[in-house]
Amino acid sequence: MAEHTNIEWCDATVNWWVGCTQISPGCDACYAKRIAAPFWGQKWGPGVPLQRFEGALETLKALDRKAQRLGRKLVVFHNSVSDMFDKDAPDAWRMDAFEGMAQTPNLIHLVLTKRIGNVGPYLQRDSLAFDLIGEGCVWLGITVCNQPEADRDITKLLAVPAAKRFLSMEPLLGPVDLTGEFLTSKFGFYPFRALEGEYRTHLVDLLDWVIVGGESGPGARPLHPDWVRSLRDQCQAARVPFMFKQWGGWLPAKEGRSITGRVLVLEGAAPFSKNPKWHGFEDGQQVARVGKKAAGRLLDGVEHNGRPE
Repeated sequence: MAEHTNIEWCDATVNWWVGCTQISPGCDACYAKRIAAPFWGQKWGPGVPLQRFEGALETLKALDRKAQRLGRKLVVFHNSVSDMFDKDAPDAWRMDAFEGMAQTPNLIHLVLTKRIGNVGPYLQRDSLAFDLIGEGCVWLGITVCNQPEADRDITKLLAVPAAKRFLSMEPLLGPVDLTGEFLTSKFGFYPFRALEGEYRTHLVDLLDWVIVGGESGPGARPLHPDWVRSLRDQCQAARVPFMFKQWGGWLPAKEGRSITGRVLVLEGAAPFSKNPKWHGFEDGQQVARVGKKAAGRLLDGVEHNGRPE
């Protein structure tokens, strides 16, 4: 199954199966869970069988032909409604997906997981995936929504040989410091047990891309603008491409003045109701619930679309 997408950091999505189990605070308002039942009749949760889609390889090849016609590589996100490294997904399904990636050289394949600890053991069983991720056209990413997840999972990401490594920090639920070990211009050496028990040491330039976004949809949690600004500044200092995907459901406000005195003014020019829902952070920062479309994706008046070359 492949489809056009509104996801700002890719050109298309291809889904090999649907279904997952919530394992992170970022999963609480999962959009895939919300649409799975009405679209595919898929339930969600531990022990629920995953549903495989037919036709993913054919549509992936169609995207490859389109990229060839356009004369540029298209960026394809795999499994936007599941997790490629879910332990409940059979290895045969994953192997089919990676074989499809190997057959479509005009595409850049993005694989994003919340289960980075499962990647290394799987790569020891699948030599094709090992080559595609380590040196080929597959970029490997992890979801990070807060500092504990960053501290726990980024080191695991760096331990896996990968052509490109990225973070999807959406929904961002708190401030995150990536400086020091994770987001620097220095090189590092990390050992990895490769196929057949052989140890290899791989050289990495740490993280290659950081994507940040707020939560949208029912129950969306507010995003503090300073959390985003801090990550933007960290990336700029380290010369790492930074993309701000969206504010999500909430848009920050700053203090202004009118003929009636001090007022709160929404950043940007988003329309909102006469009585919007407001949220105040402990430091006094205010945000208003305006919806994803109205909130947009400008940060301090700038659209950030960084992407690795």
